[in-house]
Amino acid sequence: MAPSHVLKCCQKVLAWVPVVFIALVVAWSYYAYVVELCVFTISSTAEKVVYLVVFHLSFVMFVWSYWKTIFTSPASPSNEFCLSKADKEQYEKEERPESQQEILRRAAKDLPIYTTTASRAIRYCDRCQLIKPDRCHHCSACDICVLKMDHHCPWVNNCVGFSNYKFFLLFLMYSLLYCLFVAATVLQYFIKFWTNELPDTHAKFHVLFLFFVAAMFFISILSLFSYHCWLVGKNRSTIETFRAPTFRNGPDKNGFSLGCGKNLREVFGDEKKYWLLPIFTSLGDGCNFPTRLVIMDPEQLTVSSQNEPARSSGASQPFPPRPLSESQNRLLASDGQWVESGPEEENVKSGRLHHNISDYSVILFMVGGVFGLLCLFCFVFVLFCFFLSLRSP
Repeated sequence: MAPSHVLKCCQKVLAWVPVVFIALVVAWSYYAYVVELCVFTISSTAEKVVYLVVFHLSFVMFVWSYWKTIFTSPASPSNEFCLSKADKEQYEKEERPESQQEILRRAAKDLPIYTTTASRAIRYCDRCQLIKPDRCHHCSACDICVLKMDHHCPWVNNCVGFSNYKFFLLFLMYSLLYCLFVAATVLQYFIKFWTNELPDTHAKFHVLFLFFVAAMFFISILSLFSYHCWLVGKNRSTIETFRAPTFRNGPDKNGFSLGCGKNLREVFGDEKKYWLLPIFTSLGDGCNFPTRLVIMDPEQLTVSSQNEPARSSGASQPFPPRPLSESQNRLLASDGQWVESGPEEENVKSGRLHHNISDYSVILFMVGGVFGLLCLFCFVFVLFCFFLSLRSP
């Protein structure tokens, strides 16, 4: 028992290593830019002031959004999705999967759930002992069910989901702008130090290295940010890209897509003045989401309109305000759809999928970094050859 506890503590400590690494790089970049570049290298006062003002604006927004992404707790399903004491006892006593599914069906008939497992069973988490809302998944790293889970990000040591997805997107955007501004303004002094137009001082190393780091991180993050912009436009999570959600009529990777404009408002909210601020403005409660079925199925339109006040205000209300009949609940409409379920097997598959997605985000970042490094080496080589040709008689 003790070794297991020690191992978990070590894992928790090691999980903060990427965050500490990013924090140290950002702290050094602040010192290198403000002190070594603006104070000791740039001679023009007007240029210093302009650079420092713009730099601090981008720096504050970058750090603010990064902080919010890290320390915003992942949203979990409310008590409405937990089994009652009687249902839980009965569920644990039953050994047959079909009997367990019957219990879950009865418990889910009053819940706004429209997706199932791949085997058309109700999505139930044995670990958290609750019925999973649409787009909710269990994170093996955080050991909780996370609403609208996208992925567990090692660079923020947190789950990216309904409560902080907007912050994560802004973090990527502001980190891009931060790196772009630093690289663009440092470039001319990078060239001057490289060609020895400026004297060798202690600022030379910081300026040269600052350009390399800023450009490399810019190219690395650009690939990740572009991918998530595409996801927002499609109203998909990373998990849903790897495994399409299953509705009554089968898997549909575009099941939650409402059109690019509405998809954007799902994440950033209706008030555009708050879009660029790391303040929570996402629509809904994280448990109930409109789907494309609203267009095709008038019954779901009735259900969705009942939940619209809660979605607009973000307030916590019973799910749904009025119980759904079996004809309205997409999961209960046909008894013939249900087959034997294996919740434990489903959780194991989900755990593997989430690990793969976390690895995928790291790989995407690292591939971007390697590509950025290669581009930088090519750029420096071309720059070196160019100035060498200028000096040759």
